[in-house]
Amino acid sequence: MRPSLYIYTLLLLLTSTCNSFMFTSSPLTSSRYAHNLKHPSSKTATSPRPLHVLQDDLAVVPDENGLIADDAARFNLEEQSVAEWLKFTGATGLVLFLVSYVWFLPFGPHWGTEYLNLIQSSLGTTSPSATIFTQLTLFAFIHSGLAALRPYNPLGERFHRVIFAVVSLPLSLSAISYFVSHGHDDPLWTLPHNDFTHYLLFFTNLISFLLLYPSTFNLLEIAAITPPQLHLYETGVIRITRHPQAVGQIMWCAAHTAYLGSGVALSASTALIAHHLFSVWHGDKRLKDKHGEKFEFIKERTSVVPFQAVWEGRQILPEDYWKEWCRLPYFVVVGGTVGAYLAHPYMMAGAALLGW
Repeated sequence: MRPSLYIYTLLLLLTSTCNSFMFTSSPLTSSRYAHNLKHPSSKTATSPRPLHVLQDDLAVVPDENGLIADDAARFNLEEQSVAEWLKFTGATGLVLFLVSYVWFLPFGPHWGTEYLNLIQSSLGTTSPSATIFTQLTLFAFIHSGLAALRPYNPLGERFHRVIFAVVSLPLSLSAISYFVSHGHDDPLWTLPHNDFTHYLLFFTNLISFLLLYPSTFNLLEIAAITPPQLHLYETGVIRITRHPQAVGQIMWCAAHTAYLGSGVALSASTALIAHHLFSVWHGDKRLKDKHGEKFEFIKERTSVVPFQAVWEGRQILPEDYWKEWCRLPYFVVVGGTVGAYLAHPYMMAGAALLGW
């Protein structure tokens, strides 16, 4: 769980509720996507697969835009509801305040400190490297475990999403705060700090956030204002890699571990990468269970390794592929990345106030 992710969420919230939404996704033409519909059993096919054959053989029916799955990072102002975004603002603000009060604030019950003490007493050590590894491992088990239980929740998707957020937020924020405070502990090496390495690591980090999974942008679903769904995507970043967040997390870990050169960074990266590698398998399983044949078709046209499906001829990028990236969420991500970079000193100062 990357430290800057919650800054992006707040920026997305602020951007979504103001009147500056001037950018909307233009309608997509079916011809743009139909050329890329190929039979899943042919991994090297490069010729178009007619839609009627696709429907007859696979019982997969494209929509009016030629898509059989969702269009990633699409945002249309005309489809938004002011009332829903106001509910989102209120609900998000209330949840963040309650989590802060219960877990972090000095006048609250200090559950965050108690949680940290419980981990370290169970480990029998206050080693920062061991502590951050345990925090992230616990988060991974609970986060993925709750995701796996989602189809079996008898109280519905909204209730499950609320429980998911209430449990995940404190655990992830605890790990983030501890990492920010102890990121330089247990030094292992020193990377030469010059302009080249500085900007190389910055742009690696920037690209890693552009690889956020598209569902991250569905804020109304995340807050359970609208019914949450397990989306299957086929455009945008999914054309490059079917698991963009795993690839982005590996890039983020590599950049931060190289820069910090500490045991804490290495331990955190080990836990995060292991969690996301598991999520590659777990995510595919959940999508297959939910979407069945549609997922199998998308799987054959995509790859986990970035660009593998493209160079194997299983994925053909449209001529205007860049338009699938010129969408509001990605502009916000770029702004959020720069903002988080500039806010690092304030993040460190805030984490230091916890005394962890």
